Amino acid sequence: MGCIMSKCRQCNVEILDHTQICPLCKCVIEREEGAENAYPDIRFRARKLNLALRVFLFLSILMEALLIYVNLTFFQGIWWSVISGAGFAYVYFAVRIAALSKSAGYRSKILSLTFFGVAYVILIDAVIGYHGWSVNYVLPCGLMFVDVAVFALLFINRRNWQSYIMWEMFMVIFSASLFLLMLMGIVTKPFVSVISFVLSAILFLGTLIIGDKRARNELKRRFHVRR
Repeated sequence: MGCIMSKCRQCNVEILDHTQICPLCKCVIEREEGAENAYPDIRFRARKLNLALRVFLFLSILMEALLIYVNLTFFQGIWWSVISGAGFAYVYFAVRIAALSKSAGYRSKILSLTFFGVAYVILIDAVIGYHGWSVNYVLPCGLMFVDVAVFALLFINRRNWQSYIMWEMFMVIFSASLFLLMLMGIVTKPFVSVISFVLSAILFLGTLIIGDKRARNELKRRFHVRR
């Protein structure tokens, strides 16, 4: 329930207790019933954003249906309507994850948005004929972006920096998987991929070495290793 404020018109001050006389000038004060909602209604803003997002989804479906029809009618070898549909989907899920998801933390949001963004770029490359630039450059750059974001969060959340060690380990594994793509012939220009792996490895080893005992204890706790 909101509190009922009182205001002295003579002194122009607000009084929070239930007195009927101003303690400064001793004049009779007036109650203000309209001061109940002194704080912004966050839930109302979330509902407005949710409504706007649903309207965007509805309009996107209509627009995508029109684009598919145009693509089928004037097809010239490229299914560009797939790119537009994936773009609408990416915007929808990006807003939902970034603005409306309460359970996901910063790390999960950064990783999810980066993953969907890289997947969208790979889809564009595949639709226009696949030239490999998406996996040769965009994919490792996306991994490096996550590394930089984790590095920044280490300083922002200095008191709980050890919680990022597992994320750093996962990034080393993800970056190492690019070498498998090299062996499969999918990644044909490995320079950026090698840089991505080296950056992930340096970040993990640096945190492990500088963090010393606290970092090792965090790994033992994560992997349920008894001391």
